[in-house]
Amino acid sequence: MFPATGRTTTDPPRLRPGTLEVRRAGPRLSPRDRRRLWTGLAFVSPWIVGVVVFVLYPVVYSFVVSLTRYSGMNSPDFVGFTNYVSAAVDPLVRTSIGNTLLYAVVAVPCSLLVALVVAIAMNQDLREVRWYRTALYIPSLVPTFALGFIFIVFVNPQFGVVNQVLRVFGAGDVNLLGDPRTIKFVIVAMAQLAAGNAALIFLAGLRAVPPTLYEAARVDGAGPVRQFLSITLPLISPVVLFNLITGISSALQVFTEGYVVSAGVSDAVGGPDNGTLFYMLYVYRNAFSYASLGYASALAFLLFVVGVTLSALVYVLSKRFVNYDLDAG
Repeated sequence: MFPATGRTTTDPPRLRPGTLEVRRAGPRLSPRDRRRLWTGLAFVSPWIVGVVVFVLYPVVYSFVVSLTRYSGMNSPDFVGFTNYVSAAVDPLVRTSIGNTLLYAVVAVPCSLLVALVVAIAMNQDLREVRWYRTALYIPSLVPTFALGFIFIVFVNPQFGVVNQVLRVFGAGDVNLLGDPRTIKFVIVAMAQLAAGNAALIFLAGLRAVPPTLYEAARVDGAGPVRQFLSITLPLISPVVLFNLITGISSALQVFTEGYVVSAGVSDAVGGPDNGTLFYMLYVYRNAFSYASLGYASALAFLLFVVGVTLSALVYVLSKRFVNYDLDAG
């Protein structure tokens, strides 16, 4: 018989007042595991140092400078959030945001589609496919600075190839670079020549799809379109997500295209009529043309916040269409 203590034999023992509960410590790492841990940290240390030096420190420093009035020559004066208030009422900020969003909305989907088509062409089972891959990838190796001048020649209203083609169909000379509405689409078209990098990533995803799935689909009577929609697209959805996030990041930071094209067709950077005044171009103008580093840092930090927010939003929404399980595809 057990004494009547008011608890059953399955209840945990009660601690006496003034005593401490001693919990078991987790398993300690063996000397071999510690060596492996330090070896792994040594291999990833260049990446850690790179992120701290080239990402975290610039972000923190940019935020600190954004709270000051600083020209780069004199001592910074603390002004609090005045630069952010000024950005909220600056009409050129709204113009640059509109230009950048229009570019991103048009260029990112077009770039994904072009890159996917190029990757499918690279994935064909042909003897000469290596030559095709090289030819399709070479345009992405051309520097953006050079591409800008090439496109200025292509769409020149007097002797450009585009206008010569339009004349064949009876159209007159069109000054695509002189109109602030059409010049943005010229830059969008120029961005498609850099689709080779995303195409290589798509190609890696296409090569990872098991061929047995296509064979089973053909046996069941599925055509090429059904195979692409039911097999290829679901299984390369992680690759689509990666290219989508990197594409959004690149589109929000578009700079070189607008700088080169606008400098070649107008006197002011961002012209004509601020048609190519992208957000990063306006940051550059404030930092180096107006010597307003504090205001430029505030604009840059706002872009960082927006970019991180959009990437996180895309990543959260991607759970609805991204498939990481081969069996579920």
